[in-house]
Amino acid sequence: MRSPSLLTPQAWQDVLDIGAYSAADNASAAMVFVSALEDTCTPLVALPGLGSSRTFVRTDLQGVRMLPVPGFENYLIFYIASKWSIKVLRILHAARDFPTIFR
Repeated sequence: MRSPSLLTPQAWQDVLDIGAYSAADNASAAMVFVSALEDTCTPLVALPGLGSSRTFVRTDLQGVRMLPVPGFENYLIFYIASKWSIKVLRILHAARDFPTIFR
């Protein structure tokens, strides 16, 4: 991604998995997803409060926010903002059990 964000290794794997899943039905869908993801992550650096805050049991997950990917609203970006960047923790389908995943 070209945005000033940092994707964790797990977030990168999520992107690869989503891309592979999307490409199985429509080869160009994966490229459209990645573009939509980049377009969503870029403004988060300047406006990190765009996403809704989430609460998880783990103390290292304080400040996690969630934002859907436009055009792919069932995919949610989970991120933590710092002063100069964002760290994308995961990109997950809305049907997933977030509390269990972030346990």
